[in-house]
Amino acid sequence: MRASRVRCAVYTRKSSEEGLDQDFNSLDAQHEACAAYIASQKHEGWKRLAARYDDGGISGGTLERPALQRLMIDIDAGRVDMVVVYKIDRLTRSLADFAKLVERLEAANCSFVSVTQAFNTSSSMGRLTLNVLLSFAQFEREVTAERIRDKIAASKKKGLWMGCVPPIGYDPHPDPTRRELVAIEGEAEVVRQIFDLYVTHQCLNAVTRAADESGLRSKRHVFRSGRTQGGNVFSRGQIHKLLTNPIYIGLIRHKEKTFPGIHDAIIDQAVWDKVQTLLQAASTRRRGAPAGTPANGPAPLKGKFRDDTGDLLTPSHTLRHGKPRRYYVSNRLISGGTDPTGWRLPAREIERTITSIIADHLADHATRHMVLASADAPTSTAASAVTHRLSKDILAGGASAAAALIASGQISARRITARLDGDAIARATGLRSVDLDPALLSLDAPFTARRRGVEVKIIAADRCPQPDATMIRALRNAHLWTDKLRSGTPLQHIAQDAGMTGRYVARLVPLAGLSPKLQAAIVKGMQPLDLTLERLVRRPIPLCWHAQEKMFGHRN
Repeated sequence: MRASRVRCAVYTRKSSEEGLDQDFNSLDAQHEACAAYIASQKHEGWKRLAARYDDGGISGGTLERPALQRLMIDIDAGRVDMVVVYKIDRLTRSLADFAKLVERLEAANCSFVSVTQAFNTSSSMGRLTLNVLLSFAQFEREVTAERIRDKIAASKKKGLWMGCVPPIGYDPHPDPTRRELVAIEGEAEVVRQIFDLYVTHQCLNAVTRAADESGLRSKRHVFRSGRTQGGNVFSRGQIHKLLTNPIYIGLIRHKEKTFPGIHDAIIDQAVWDKVQTLLQAASTRRRGAPAGTPANGPAPLKGKFRDDTGDLLTPSHTLRHGKPRRYYVSNRLISGGTDPTGWRLPAREIERTITSIIADHLADHATRHMVLASADAPTSTAASAVTHRLSKDILAGGASAAAALIASGQISARRITARLDGDAIARATGLRSVDLDPALLSLDAPFTARRRGVEVKIIAADRCPQPDATMIRALRNAHLWTDKLRSGTPLQHIAQDAGMTGRYVARLVPLAGLSPKLQAAIVKGMQPLDLTLERLVRRPIPLCWHAQEKMFGHRN
């Protein structure tokens, strides 16, 4: 039961700073109304605390408010029995945050009352009604946020500057009613120098050092509060952001799109295009490689293929047994952790496979004289000849040569599909892209991937033999040791002569009893892709040859 004396704290809040400098502002009006309500409850023992808890210019969408935090500390300390607000949305507009606040209030035996809404949290009906009202308050806040986002998007489409800290080279227009930027010549010259430095060095680290040596500094911005920011040495990240900001060629960016701005450009279009080309080339060059290294050297298929979910296959690498291993990995495995549906394809195998598929595809169309959409016999024969030559060049040049012809592609559980670049094929063959047969530019081939340990083994189109030297050697030793056992030689003597342990010899001897079909497949390199020596010796091998073939996945 509550004591006769109820200590009441008044909490007020205003979302914007507009009007707070007035002698009597919105916070004062809320406080006065709450104080009058507390006075009307004097007969109930209510007494207003002297401390004020005012949050001006802070949104109700967050609980990180100085006055609210002070109030909650006082509540937890038992110094407040009742929180009085003008409206419930002054306390919070979030239903989830409101639930947290009510839980803390109840834990401290503190109640909550709204002056203009006759509800308080001392009863279950009051809590229910407050939850309903807060649901509408949260809905209103979300609708307002959507309306603001739509307004910003519409304004940027018109090329208007929508605030925040301006980039180096620009300041907001002195007239606050004009949503545009004006170029600052001194800062604009710094921007031009950085673009020129990148054209010269083609390396962000080198540009960072050169900018520091030249005394170039980042933009110094002074906020309304008097706080200053910037005026420091450029970091590598700041330089990259500067070089990729389309605002310098007169564009306004909104998310992934850009729109013509009403401000003046600082950088010429030709310089911008050259820098973006160099940055793109550097992004695919392996770290530490000198400028000029072919972009598609370490990962020629980068950006070319997606998995069956549409996720981009991204180059990745790791060390296994001290040796570097390259992979193409579904991007979500890099950015979002584990996913059993994601691909982790060994780079060398998938590059070799795709190279072979493209070369075979071109050769097949050349053989069937299906390179051009329509042509007479001599022209078709000449086109087939140059396409045959391109097929051979791709096999000789490997994945780098194949990647240059790929516009886009997808790898799924059973198929590899790709769209070839007609312009690239035209440049390589001397033919006109408009004359090419559309079927030549569309590629579709069988694809199967099976897990083998932590990797994925690949089958695409016709499978090439892949002899496993370890399994072949183990099979040969198994027959040799079995013959010695049959002649009466003890197992330990065989192990000593071979320099092996008796346990190892005993594990390998049963391999001599494998079915002839399995043994022949191992010798030819046509064994199931997931069949390894470890799998062969992991558990007892059945005596029935048919059971063995079924167990290890061998198909006739």
